[in-house]
Amino acid sequence: MPIVAANELAGKAKQAAGDATNNNSLRTKGAAQEAKGGAQQAKGKLKDAVKRAVDKT
Repeated sequence: MPIVAANELAGKAKQAAGDATNNNSLRTKGAAQEAKGGAQQAKGKLKDAVKRAVDKT
């Protein structure tokens, strides 16, 4: 499993655990980790797009 997907999945799990235990800190940490995975994914897509554009020239 790629690190990006692992971060998003772990973040969602932390948020769910925070919801189940009414733990705001865990919810916040989970949201941050999920956002990190999303940012990593966006960075990867941008990097791929730039590479494709460069390869066309």
